[in-house]
Amino acid sequence: MKYNILKIVVCSLVISLWSCKDNTKDLTTSEKYYTEQHRPQFHFSPEENWMNDPNGMVYYEGEYHLFYQYYPDSTVWGPMHWGHAISEDLVHWEHLPIALFPDEHGLIFSGSAVVDWDNTTGFGVEGNPPLVAIFSYHDMEGERSGRDDYQTQGIAYSNDKGRSWTKYEGNPVIGNPGVRDFRDPKVIWHKDSKQWIMAVAALDHLKFYGSPNLKDWTYLSEFGKELGSHDGVWECPDLFPMKSDNGKEYWVLIENMNPGNPNGGSGTQYFIGQFDGVQFTVDEQFMKLLAHEDAIVPEGVVFESFENGYENWTIEGDAFGESTANGSLGSQMEVSGFTGKRLANSFVGGDQATGKIKSKPFTVSNKAINFLIGGGNHRGRTYISLLIDGNVVRQTEGKNSEQLLWTGWDVTAYIGQEAQIEIVDQYEGSWGHILIDEITFADQVASAARSGSVWLDAGRDNYAGVTWSDVPESDGRRIFLGWLSNWSYAQVVPTEKWRSAMTIPWSLSINHVDGIPRLVGEPIKELERLAADEWKIVEDIAKVPESGIYEIKGTSAQLDGFSISLSNSVDEQVVFSYKDGNFSFDRSKSGDTSFSPDFAGIPTTERISKNDVVSMHAYIDHSSIEIFLDNGQNVFTELFFPSSLYTEIEIKGLSELKIRELNNIWRQ
Repeated sequence: MKYNILKIVVCSLVISLWSCKDNTKDLTTSEKYYTEQHRPQFHFSPEENWMNDPNGMVYYEGEYHLFYQYYPDSTVWGPMHWGHAISEDLVHWEHLPIALFPDEHGLIFSGSAVVDWDNTTGFGVEGNPPLVAIFSYHDMEGERSGRDDYQTQGIAYSNDKGRSWTKYEGNPVIGNPGVRDFRDPKVIWHKDSKQWIMAVAALDHLKFYGSPNLKDWTYLSEFGKELGSHDGVWECPDLFPMKSDNGKEYWVLIENMNPGNPNGGSGTQYFIGQFDGVQFTVDEQFMKLLAHEDAIVPEGVVFESFENGYENWTIEGDAFGESTANGSLGSQMEVSGFTGKRLANSFVGGDQATGKIKSKPFTVSNKAINFLIGGGNHRGRTYISLLIDGNVVRQTEGKNSEQLLWTGWDVTAYIGQEAQIEIVDQYEGSWGHILIDEITFADQVASAARSGSVWLDAGRDNYAGVTWSDVPESDGRRIFLGWLSNWSYAQVVPTEKWRSAMTIPWSLSINHVDGIPRLVGEPIKELERLAADEWKIVEDIAKVPESGIYEIKGTSAQLDGFSISLSNSVDEQVVFSYKDGNFSFDRSKSGDTSFSPDFAGIPTTERISKNDVVSMHAYIDHSSIEIFLDNGQNVFTELFFPSSLYTEIEIKGLSELKIRELNNIWRQ
């Protein structure tokens, strides 16, 4: 995800200054290193400032390279660079200087890296293959001017094992096809067709390109407009082959999306099928998990259709214009999904314009208020809200789409009270507009039609995950890493010096459940190197290691339920439980949740495995837990921010529970 900042002006002078900036410094081995409150002790995190998506993950000559979206001047998102670290074991990391800086083409957004073994690019020297990074350019000036073509694809190469990089003089290598969100290229070598394949996210689907040399690209096909979830913008794809538990080879297509996670915010969906060098086709059995759900649009009384302008509304600002819009505002905007001929549209003044409209007061008379909504996904900036006594009690944003979809609010608690509806646009960047139509009072909440979707992690804090390229075939693994956060609150979590971490690395595999292939993730074997002591058996209530970094294993034959609670001396706690065939995680009392209304809550997911015994393996760090159920068929990745470390564990319904302390990776 590339969080669009409101008023960043990128000029060639500033870019030049960025590119010359030296951000390197000597590392410290003092006892204070990596000791800030909530600082992860065995997860990768930057020494300081902002980090998001993992990028350019490639293995070469004994080193796993991890690049990442990085802003070296703040703990919130800003002009994107590629940060850089390396590891020999995927557990211990060495920080390296920033690899890629913004230039005249724009900021450096997410992408991938490969070893060009056959020197198809011609970038290699003295018979050695170059490393080639493939990334998205983001032209902030183009975005601010309202153009749709401000994201393109570029490449850079290295002949010194990634220590220095040269950008290709012919950048960008793929121009924008007229898609506002066109980014995050994942490139692989496809043996059968003998070409490089690029999967790149294009708003709500993927586009595939082919190339003989990473410089000249041909459009091949697209995928996903009618499959999977489209509740947000598609981002950070991955494409790779993998043999399943029955020996059959499949292709896996990972597609990250923001928002759209069934449990809130950003998340990672995936597809399993076949790729022939041109098109990706979903497996027939996997397709059963993508069943279509029809829209629910209850009958009701129309409160506002916007066919007669804003005669019942007060207008502030210039975003909405003086009257409602017809949906088509020149070549930059074609709206679909609204009813009648007109709708409320804040793009009348362009994305840079701001304003709001407020309805006349009315009395809440039904259980639900439904409406069609489109436009930008900017919490607290582009939204429709319900006001009771002037206070916002319900609020909904768009999903970065020009298609209006049905949704609504349960307002049973407010029946009989006087209310107003407010539609607000206070965002000046890309997707800085809101679209609303057909506000209706009914007795059931509406929902949009959707295709079924399959998610890699049921938790809320595993996003933008992709896999390492060029891991030797003798290793036999597909190794995955995600960003340990969620765009719903990533910029406001209570950390000060640094912000964000990566998940632990996973080893992916494909297992069949009821004849359907599913992607499974388990902790990599190298994490065994973290063990500080032997496994200890614990029962009922026990103390956990004072270091606050440990792992837990256990099983349960009580399919009617079990729970594990981690807590501290001030009654802050997180609770993971299993009941009625569903796993859930409760962090509503975990500590500091005040920074975002989206942080608390109880995400839930249905158990996938059909085994009689539930198995669990969890990794706990100072501000996170990653729980692998049934050998990774279900996974929960969750953040928390307690005022002090969780020092006790309470167990109900679990047997054979073991706990083991882990070592710190930064101070040994």
